[in-house]
Amino acid sequence: MKLIRYGLVGEEKTGIHIEGKNYDVSHIVKEYDESFFANNGLKSLAASIEDFKGRLEEIPEGVRLGCPVARPSKIICIGLNYAKHAKETNAAIPQEPILFFKSTTAVVGPNDNIIIPRDSVKTDWEVELSVVIEKKASYVEEKDAMNYVAGYCLHNDVSEREFQLERGGTWDKGKGCDSFAPIGPWLVTKDEIADPHQLRLWLSLNGKIVQDSNTDDLIFNVPYLVAYISKFMTLLPGDIISTGTPAGVGLGMNPPLYLKPGDMLELGIDGLGISKQNVVAYQPKM
Repeated sequence: MKLIRYGLVGEEKTGIHIEGKNYDVSHIVKEYDESFFANNGLKSLAASIEDFKGRLEEIPEGVRLGCPVARPSKIICIGLNYAKHAKETNAAIPQEPILFFKSTTAVVGPNDNIIIPRDSVKTDWEVELSVVIEKKASYVEEKDAMNYVAGYCLHNDVSEREFQLERGGTWDKGKGCDSFAPIGPWLVTKDEIADPHQLRLWLSLNGKIVQDSNTDDLIFNVPYLVAYISKFMTLLPGDIISTGTPAGVGLGMNPPLYLKPGDMLELGIDGLGISKQNVVAYQPKM
């Protein structure tokens, strides 16, 4: 299944994507949140869709899509998890996964604008494969880890490099700004992705491909990450793990290249859809 959420910001309803069209399922499921995943929601939804086959209401084209997961308790990100990306940033290959958090207030829809923060001069892009957790996970064994995975999403881990690397402390300052987590268009259930470690992922800036890689370059794979993270914190249903970005970020270019208002990003991962974001300058709210 391909789950979507659609509608105005803060008013999203649940839906599903089938063969190129979006359908409303808000009469079946109120929300794709922690409770939904924890209570066997995916299995129940699949059965209901089968019952309602041919009778689901189609959503008009052009309706805004939101993040397909509502209010995750946390977004855990993995740093330097592609070998070629570590090389381009002159970083050593990590001996263990590097963990950092992305604020949930950074979450926006897949095609919403990216807002360059006030005083930012080094806002960067990062296409990533994200993993959505289906059930509570604590001290999970790697061999069992995939049993805790609901599915996958496309994620742009937007990053402000000065805030991240030059302002002291951890990376989180440069990762959690408003609009820095466009996620979607879909949450694709794991049964539709034969191998999450054989997926092309790419990103273009103003029509030019700048990232073009494959998840076979991951240093730490999906089951390893789920098991590893669960040793340090409990993963809750609906939590998102963003598995890292491949080579081709602005920071790694010579000279570095950063986003500016008017830029347009397009990104995609095999089987997980495509998203587009326009880049705009921060404007104070009136």
